[in-house]
Amino acid sequence: QAQLVESGGGLVQPGGSLRLSCAASGITFSMYAMGWYRQAPGKQRELVAGVTKEGSTNYADSVKGRFTISRDNAKKTVYLQMNSLKPEDTAVYYCSAKRVNSYWGQGTQVTVSS
Repeated sequence: QAQLVESGGGLVQPGGSLRLSCAASGITFSMYAMGWYRQAPGKQRELVAGVTKEGSTNYADSVKGRFTISRDNAKKTVYLQMNSLKPEDTAVYYCSAKRVNSYWGQGTQVTVSS
């Protein structure tokens, strides 16, 4: 059974950094496109960053130059390095795996506040 488990969220001051991790099991990880989404209170879930199975990446305009997505197929893990964090980055961050089916993690809270 497919499972995605996020970790690395927390409270950070503006300008700080966090690295989120998402460990996958139950899927052929290397065959899946992976993505990070976020959902702030009262807002729709939005794509933050994605990486294809070939390694191509894409980012939301709001995080370009600050966030970096990467994947380690040997560890079946996708990462989101978040630098220069802003209060508006506060949200629950979700990991997703997409091929024919889509799978989601349970989410990890990121709070950017002084």
